[in-house]
Amino acid sequence: MSSAEESRQARVISELSVFIKKVLSDPTVASKCMEIARRVKNESDADLKMAEAISSETIVRIPENHSDADKMFLNIIKDVLEDESALY
Repeated sequence: MSSAEESRQARVISELSVFIKKVLSDPTVASKCMEIARRVKNESDADLKMAEAISSETIVRIPENHSDADKMFLNIIKDVLEDESALY
């Protein structure tokens, strides 16, 4: 693995660690994120709208230029939504 790849992975891990700390410090974050995702999932630019709403309505901040960790988080939210819809 190259040094650049290791550095990128370390940055993603660091960002995800900060996010996990926020979720654990405020148990409403996860449910609020999912509520937001359900609300905007079918809109055009859903990822952008989801990120903006999460940033404005929770303690999680997702910058306009999404990092790899931000993209991973948004994709996980969409996976959870898909799992929810598969259950029904």
